Amino acid sequence: MKITNDILYVGVNDHSVDLFEGQFVVPNGMAYNSYIIKDEKIAVFDTVDAKFTKEWLENIKKALDGKMPDYLIIQHMEPDHSANILNFLGVYPDTTVVANAKAFAMMEKYFEDFKAETKRLVVENGENLSLGKHELTFVFAPMVHWPEVMVTYDAFDKVLFSADGFGKFGALDVEEDWTCEARRYYFGIVGKYGAQVQTLLKKASELDIEIICPLHGPVLNECLEYYINIYDTWSSYKPETDGIMIAYTSVYGNTKNAVEYLADALRQKGCPKVVVCDLAREDMAEAVEDAFRYNKLVLATTTYNNDIFPFMNHFIDALTERNYQNRTIALIENGSWAPQAVKIMKGKLSKCKNITWTETNVTIHSALKKENKEQLETLADELC
Repeated sequence: MKITNDILYVGVNDHSVDLFEGQFVVPNGMAYNSYIIKDEKIAVFDTVDAKFTKEWLENIKKALDGKMPDYLIIQHMEPDHSANILNFLGVYPDTTVVANAKAFAMMEKYFEDFKAETKRLVVENGENLSLGKHELTFVFAPMVHWPEVMVTYDAFDKVLFSADGFGKFGALDVEEDWTCEARRYYFGIVGKYGAQVQTLLKKASELDIEIICPLHGPVLNECLEYYINIYDTWSSYKPETDGIMIAYTSVYGNTKNAVEYLADALRQKGCPKVVVCDLAREDMAEAVEDAFRYNKLVLATTTYNNDIFPFMNHFIDALTERNYQNRTIALIENGSWAPQAVKIMKGKLSKCKNITWTETNVTIHSALKKENKEQLETLADELC
């Protein structure tokens, strides 16, 4: 695939993967992206997953059309991008590997046979590399989302090779909405590192960017303002949409009854968007994505073994791990003899910044009753 006159796409699609990084469901597979710039000197950007060695090397050979690469640029050392470094060097041994010092240190850990005599160019933050008319600048992006990550800017074609930034789930031969799967990808994988993404976005704002080439997902060459703005929203932990997410667990259906009553009340009062999520049955990454998408969150669960129900525990841990903040939260608990879920949930969320707690908390003793319905109506008024 041709991106510009000099930049070619040589990545691969993976439809065999069921769980990305061993945890994220990817019904439409994944893309492992790799690129080539052909100039007076030729640079290859990143490799692909180990399962696709042959296909990727064939893509490289076809794109090179008889020429030899001068540089292999490694921006990120996760194995889905770095697994074929030695295989590449086995075919093109005279290539100089370009990376920063932290990446080279990781190469020696991943590859026992990474030879000391391998041609290396250790680059510093802000350093330039000329391919001819294409002048590359390396910009370090530590903890977006690994410590060795860097991105590369090509001043000639105004292209940002963005590593895992601006990536998404899904193979490139499947059409699907970018925002939904990019949001799930971002909060699942990068969400903890909002401050570092903000730093990178500030550096990127100083560049004249017309094309973004990520390591996952499609090449972005239209409406870049939208993609950059939404990344700014996500990484600054601002709500994206005015709406209410109700996340619940229910053992025998009584807590579910309360949640459904609240959801109906919210809709009847004209709330713009109400999303209900059964944490025991919905993909947890989807649930986390929605919690960050909307500005209000209702958590409803049972007291369980002097704690809270396991799926709610997992969900709250996933939020706090990713620095959940700047939201309004309401709490509903259910317990037959010693309800304490509200206290436990509030404690688990106590380190979250800028949380507005509703005045109304709802305590259900086993089954939904008239007094609970009145409390839920009050809570709905408060949320709306």
